[in-house]
Amino acid sequence: MPYAEAIAAGSASINQCPPGGEAGIRQLADLLGIKPMPLSAVNGVTKLKAVALIDEQDCIGCTLCIDACPVDAIVGAAKQMHTVIEVECTGCELCLAPCPVDCIRMIPLTKLVASLESSHSIIIDSGSLSESEIKKRAADRARERYQFRLQRLDREEQEQAEKFAQKTILASRGSKRASMLSGLKCTLPHQSDS
Repeated sequence: MPYAEAIAAGSASINQCPPGGEAGIRQLADLLGIKPMPLSAVNGVTKLKAVALIDEQDCIGCTLCIDACPVDAIVGAAKQMHTVIEVECTGCELCLAPCPVDCIRMIPLTKLVASLESSHSIIIDSGSLSESEIKKRAADRARERYQFRLQRLDREEQEQAEKFAQKTILASRGSKRASMLSGLKCTLPHQSDS
């Protein structure tokens, strides 16, 4: 169950999101009309905002990180290298644990983030927006991507079910046809070897 849903259901406290830090806890407390509490050390510590970076030389294309990313910020195909769309990465770190070759690192985000090779970089253009407006827009974008991911997963599950149903129908027709042919063979007169 995603964290926001768990909070809404009353099965999680508001202090379990290290990326949100103390500011996130205060915002949740204000929103829910409850008293803020310190970040739970069980869930991690507040860190600088960071983005995931995949060392593409070491990536084996297992897709486990893609499955773990709640906002589809990782792209790639099975047995092909993967990469992170840095501007979409929320820094949740959920991609780290499933990686069997430890090729994902969290890189602290500043105005300029340089990757392992300086060919990958991201520049944050804040223009005239306030810091709180930038954070709000980033959170809104992450929610949109999360909802899109849920829709994509539902669509893929539905397509898979439809393919399975189609295969079942075809297999059923094939076995009926085989049964009919078998019945015909039994009713045909046998030619004698003369």
